Amino acid sequence: MQTADTIALDRLAAVALANVGTPYPFHLTHLARTSADVLAPAALHPLFHGAYDWHSCVHMHWTLARCLRLGVGDGIAESVAEHFDARFTPDHAAAERAYLSAPGRGAFERPYGWGWLLQLAAELDALAAVAPAAARWRDALVPLAATIAERFILWLPRADFPVRAGTHGNSAFALLLARQYARRHHEPLAAAIDDRAQRWYGADRAYPVGYEPGGDDFLSGGLCEALLMARLLPAEQWASWWSAFAPAAAISPWLAPVPVADPTDAKIVHLHGLNLSRAWCWRQLQPLLPAPLQATAAQAATAHLDASLGAATDGDYVGTHWLASFALLAVSGESVDGC
Repeated sequence: MQTADTIALDRLAAVALANVGTPYPFHLTHLARTSADVLAPAALHPLFHGAYDWHSCVHMHWTLARCLRLGVGDGIAESVAEHFDARFTPDHAAAERAYLSAPGRGAFERPYGWGWLLQLAAELDALAAVAPAAARWRDALVPLAATIAERFILWLPRADFPVRAGTHGNSAFALLLARQYARRHHEPLAAAIDDRAQRWYGADRAYPVGYEPGGDDFLSGGLCEALLMARLLPAEQWASWWSAFAPAAAISPWLAPVPVADPTDAKIVHLHGLNLSRAWCWRQLQPLLPAPLQATAAQAATAHLDASLGAATDGDYVGTHWLASFALLAVSGESVDGC
């Protein structure tokens, strides 16, 4: 018997499954070295084609894997499993790895796509623990995840400064996604993430909350930073850091959902993602906040969810090809160590 929660997961999973099966439109970010490299997305990316672009395809598969783990109806579960069986093969994953390894592609999808790829690997690992059939999907992705982890290791020491924008380049969000995988599977990467995050953000004070959001943000740079530091620091130390970083009198711009004037515009619709990712951050941070702020954080999370949750399953494809992942982050109720 399905519950209301299961039905909601079914809707998110159905949207994600439709997305990964939609070949076009596809926004191709591709370095063509010769005319022989000009190929269709499915030829370039036999695993991660569909869902409008490479990184969205990655996190739509994360959405599917998490929905399977949290529980969906039998019909959609069977369809998702059939899709994973067809896509997550060693040959397909090897082709993705070969693409990444070609000259000139060292920064492909850095850091956003990297973070989501490692988050997907971690989710498949968790899924395989409760659904043994998923082990073959997890195992197919292992070499590609290892390649991405090594790229993080090589990149982080050279990244002297963080990217604070609320879009794909955001450093804190990528490290949040990658950290779960790293803590379980790659201790050197986990150490590198924690070291770089401390260097980037440890001394931050009086964050300019009023400068958010930018016009096409889908992340709050400040809240993502705060959440990352919450995973690094002991609770008392984080509380001290937070009080200096975001004094209570300054956080009001983070509390109200932002309006989305045109959800058919591929950039403006990002603001629905901002509302959903803010909801995720507030729900994660709430237990760590000073007692007077906890109710405020809960109210802010609910308001942001109410404003944009429907956009994850209804609306123009420029939004629905990716928003389900951010909706699932916001509602799945897990700490970021389970993200």
